[in-house]
Amino acid sequence: MKNNVEIAHITAEEVVINDLQSAIDLMMTVKYETGIKNIVLSKELVVDKFFILTIGLAGEILQKFINYQFRIAIYGDYSKYTSKPLKDFIYESNNGHDIFFTDSLQMAIEKLCETK
Repeated sequence: MKNNVEIAHITAEEVVINDLQSAIDLMMTVKYETGIKNIVLSKELVVDKFFILTIGLAGEILQKFINYQFRIAIYGDYSKYTSKPLKDFIYESNNGHDIFFTDSLQMAIEKLCETK
C-alpha cells in the first residue's frame, strides 16, 4: 500500500492474460481474494497478441477493466513495438486515470498511486 492505495502485484511463471475470459477471471480472483481493484503486472504475463491493436484484444480487455472499475498498470520493455497506433494508444492510456503502460514496476506503482 502506498498513499492509501492498495495494489495487487500479480506474479506468475506463465502468461495470465491470454484472452478476454482470462482477464475477467484475473480481476474477479483479485477482487474476491483481496478486495483490491488496482492491479500491476509485467507485460510478460500478457499474451503478445494483446499488443497488436488490429486484433482488438487490448480494447476488449481494457474496456472490461473500465466497466468493472479496475485500474491496471502493465510494466516492461515496449521498445520492440514499432506500431505508431500502439505508441499512440500507450501515450493516451498513460494520460488517463485507469490504464498505464510503464517501463518499470516502481513507475507502475507510482502511476496507480498518483491518480486515484
